[in-house]
Amino acid sequence: MNILMTGGTGLIGSALTRALLADGHTVSILTRSPERAQASLPGARLVKWDGSSAHGWEGLVEDSEVVINLAGESLASGRWSDERKARLSSSRLQAGKALAEAIAQAAQRPRLLIQSSAVGYYGTSQLAELDESSPAGNDFLAHICLEWEASTQAVEAMGVRRAIIRTGVVLSRAGGALPQMVLPFRLMAGGPLGNGKQWVSWIHLNDEVGAIRFLASHPDVSGVYNLTAPNPLTNADFGRILGRTLHRPYWLPAPAFALKLLLGEMSTLVLDGQKVLPRRLLDSGYVFTFSRLEDALNDLWINPV
Repeated sequence: MNILMTGGTGLIGSALTRALLADGHTVSILTRSPERAQASLPGARLVKWDGSSAHGWEGLVEDSEVVINLAGESLASGRWSDERKARLSSSRLQAGKALAEAIAQAAQRPRLLIQSSAVGYYGTSQLAELDESSPAGNDFLAHICLEWEASTQAVEAMGVRRAIIRTGVVLSRAGGALPQMVLPFRLMAGGPLGNGKQWVSWIHLNDEVGAIRFLASHPDVSGVYNLTAPNPLTNADFGRILGRTLHRPYWLPAPAFALKLLLGEMSTLVLDGQKVLPRRLLDSGYVFTFSRLEDALNDLWINPV
């Protein structure tokens, strides 16, 4: 397949690109810094873009069977000032609208667009069990996800199938949340965050990549798919297993008020959560390599990805 991707130099995008290239596919990546990405992604076609328009690369769409939109500034890279919130939103909306514009102009359109989103779509809850049929929440993260998903909705009226992937906490030693989770345990200070009752809907990076490859290769997928392992855990249970696999104690709570002072509104990323299940992905036939957290972590300590 010929695949066009945005966000291909990030944690998920880089791993996905390497896997797709190993499968024999052709991958073109839209990036602001092709020179910087060249060394880490040999074999990919790196095309410069501004992140917000279809100018200069729109012809790539006509050669692509699948478009994968992973673009979006990281939610965890700084406190959520009003200016930063605007960037978080615009980085997602502009990329999606540019892709939709390019597809509208194409004489030959891709058969599938995979649109990235997150489990933050559902809002936060310590009680509800959520799947793809659950409604959107009403907080900032839910609003961002709603806009993100809507940014490419127009392609459906053009005859392009669209699969929306709502991703949970991606576990990788190369980046994302796990290195930050591990640090207190390395310092012998691991423990629950806040009350520890918030849910962590997690997924091993290999399954994140595997699920996207699975969806890209199937001729009938469309609609929403939760990309989370089938066994979410509370923060307390997650921490106990993390400590056990690291052979470190689990004992020192991090009070909610201290995390709110340190992180501001962004503290919702660690103090709140949702119990999300990947029902449609399982029903479609995807088999998880890592459905249990202990297996996922033990693999990551041996095979860092």
